Amino acid sequence: MERGDVTIEDRWPLFGLRVRTPRLELRPADQDLGLRVAELAAAGIHDPATTPFEVPWTDVEPPELQRASMQFLWRCWGTLTPEGWRLPFAVLVDDEVVGIQDLAADHFATRLTVATGSWLGRAHQGQGLGTEMRAAVLHLAFAGLGARRAETGAWHDNPSSQAVTRKLGYRPNGDRIGLRRGVADRQVLFSLDEAAWQEHRRHDIELTGLDPCLPLLGVDITGGGPPATA
Repeated sequence: MERGDVTIEDRWPLFGLRVRTPRLELRPADQDLGLRVAELAAAGIHDPATTPFEVPWTDVEPPELQRASMQFLWRCWGTLTPEGWRLPFAVLVDDEVVGIQDLAADHFATRLTVATGSWLGRAHQGQGLGTEMRAAVLHLAFAGLGARRAETGAWHDNPSSQAVTRKLGYRPNGDRIGLRRGVADRQVLFSLDEAAWQEHRRHDIELTGLDPCLPLLGVDITGGGPPATA
């Protein structure tokens, strides 16, 4: 192969991964998509009077907010190993970036457990996209990577996030105390096992570009892992 023929996906296969549903597409947030994500975050994610996320998005002013968003994405890719990874997917509807959907794991090869997190730009909320993008990333986790369990959490007063979680079959899994703008507050925890996911799974979600990504994520299909999807 000539040097000029090498693409970013040849050296970093994750940038070629796609998860598609009839309504949206998840693409790993590369530099170009990351810039669009950063601008979307700066345009507003939630009412400044509330703090529905662990990250206090409205407490940082542009352009520091955009820079911090870009740094977060770079950290995710720069620190990724099979033993620990976080995949920030840009969520696109008709090629417009509308939010971010994360999938993360520690020691996935042993634990077979993932965690999710997400946000949507304010203009795109209340349209069912939160449920759609979570279903998409759960399909990647269970059908694509062979996960056995998914975990998530939300502040006790974030009913919209909890509604998405319950709709997809998660069950309550206790709570924990986290810091919310420096003040202790309660997060409600949920878990989803493979059997519960199977009850709610979708059959209209497509995975492409997954095979070359599997070793980067600690998935060894030669040792009995999940069948790869083209």
